[in-house]
Amino acid sequence: MTGPTNGRRPRTGHDWRLLKEACTALLPRLPELVDEHLRQLSEHSPVFGHVLPYDVHWREAEEAMRIGIETISAPRASPRRDLEHAEESGRRRAQQGLPLDLLVHSYRNAGYLVWDSLLEGVAGKDPEKLAVLMRSATMVWSAVDAQAAVASDAYRATELELRRRTDEQLQALLDALLEGRQAPGLAARAAAGLDLPEHGPYAVVVLRAERRDGREAFHRQIQRPGFRFVWRMRTDCEVGVVALGADEGLDGLARLLDGRCPGPGGISPVVDGLADLGHARRLAELALRTCPPDATGIVRLDQRMPTALVVSQPELAGRLVTDVLGEVLALEPADRAVLLETLDAWLACEGSAGRAAGRLYCHRNTVFNRLRRLEQLTSRSLARPRDLVEVALAVEAHRLSPS
Repeated sequence: MTGPTNGRRPRTGHDWRLLKEACTALLPRLPELVDEHLRQLSEHSPVFGHVLPYDVHWREAEEAMRIGIETISAPRASPRRDLEHAEESGRRRAQQGLPLDLLVHSYRNAGYLVWDSLLEGVAGKDPEKLAVLMRSATMVWSAVDAQAAVASDAYRATELELRRRTDEQLQALLDALLEGRQAPGLAARAAAGLDLPEHGPYAVVVLRAERRDGREAFHRQIQRPGFRFVWRMRTDCEVGVVALGADEGLDGLARLLDGRCPGPGGISPVVDGLADLGHARRLAELALRTCPPDATGIVRLDQRMPTALVVSQPELAGRLVTDVLGEVLALEPADRAVLLETLDAWLACEGSAGRAAGRLYCHRNTVFNRLRRLEQLTSRSLARPRDLVEVALAVEAHRLSPS
């Protein structure tokens, strides 16, 4: 695993010939060097044995050390095979899952073994040549550093690409679940990849897609024990899959999101597992559709059922608006706004004209007069439950209509 760096050679032809002679003499000992190398690596960390089969590791180490030794004594203009091999090795080790620090350690360890063996061989034959060979130390260790650096760069690039592919695969699994696709083992694969339980209480949150300068900050704010979030940005919305803890429900989720999550948004009812996320996503989108254009809050579908019924049937909702509010909508805008505002206040105050008057800053008789006029225009009596439901639903449908 050793070799020159930037084409540098020992300072004199005599030095280079001595190094070449030492390398040539070392090659027959290569098998025992590889054995010792793998033994030392195994002692350093058992991970080597877990990741790499011994015979495969031995062959790869033998090739790397041989290329490194041959590169030391190669002609000056020879291609840097050691660096090419280091790049391939870095990519391969990343794919095999060997930690980067162990990859670098293996290069260092092989370098020490080769260098020590070169010194021993020369010193045993002619100790006077030892000083000559020592002049090659800087070049040899620079080569080891270059090999380790090239392998590390290739490792990191491959690791980044593998992570990107893994993320894309996980996002594809999540998208398939949110779209309600049915495929054998889909939920199980997604559970394993996302580290989520396949079964258990889940809810889906859908946020209207808008520019949010603090998106990362809001994601961090809503991470809390009892809830696990996985977020997915889509073309028209942002979707959050929420694994609910055993002691948590929609009440706790709504409190957590309130004020922290940019609205408007909708929360689905609870479903029983990942396989039901497609259904939950559709219900969360329906909850979001009950929010008027200027809304900023997060709403739950189970608390917006009448409005959800209206928005889920746009053709019938339009007919309801026309049949019930036709004459009201034909009024001058200011007159129409006063009547609808009074009805909203009266409904919000649970049918109390006095409380509605306080909210509107007018006399309670004024509220009664406006409501009677609304009854005349709609041909409905607010005292009859069926008529009241029609009027209330018609007002909701009008408020949520695109026009």
